[in-house]
Amino acid sequence: MKFYTSPRTPNPRRVAMFMAEKGLSGIEQVQIDLGAGEHRSAEYLARNPFGRIPALELDDGRILCETRAICSWLEGYAPEPNLMGEGYDERAFIEMADRRVELHLFYGIANCIRHTHPGLAALEQPQFPDYGAAQGEKMRETARWLDDVLATQPFVAGQRFTIADITAFCALEFARGLMKFRPGQEGLAHLQAWRDRIAERPSASV
Repeated sequence: MKFYTSPRTPNPRRVAMFMAEKGLSGIEQVQIDLGAGEHRSAEYLARNPFGRIPALELDDGRILCETRAICSWLEGYAPEPNLMGEGYDERAFIEMADRRVELHLFYGIANCIRHTHPGLAALEQPQFPDYGAAQGEKMRETARWLDDVLATQPFVAGQRFTIADITAFCALEFARGLMKFRPGQEGLAHLQAWRDRIAERPSASV
């Protein structure tokens, strides 16, 4: 298999962290240079016509794209440790938590950075700074909600570590780097404590 990825990008990091939690090794990593436009090359567009990363090329030559779909495939390929739920009931509640942090935290952070950071101007044309700033405020609303959730339970989806924690952690680390967002500095003590615990996991260093 081949994993198409790029340094410092949050969606590929989600998959890499998922693979690390599964203990998967031996998957070839192919680096795609976004700054050089390699994601828009004819060679890469033949793999993913949307020009997005990550992508996973399976041993039979098929290409699987979209972060959640790749993780779903990997969950079946390497079932343990379980990260997406045992049985329909737990799977549904984990997916709800994961989708909430993806749609309202992760995408808010991504849109804020993509539309306000000058370093991404070449990749995001046109940029809409007012929209980016508004997204930065909306993601803080979600962060406050998540702080309340983590005041009552140890992990994003409940009592154990799941894909929802991976999504939330990678989102916050993206914000930490390019938005200088620190939950503890904004009064979100539970979210900060959770972030610090997750950062101690070996998979967090991928």
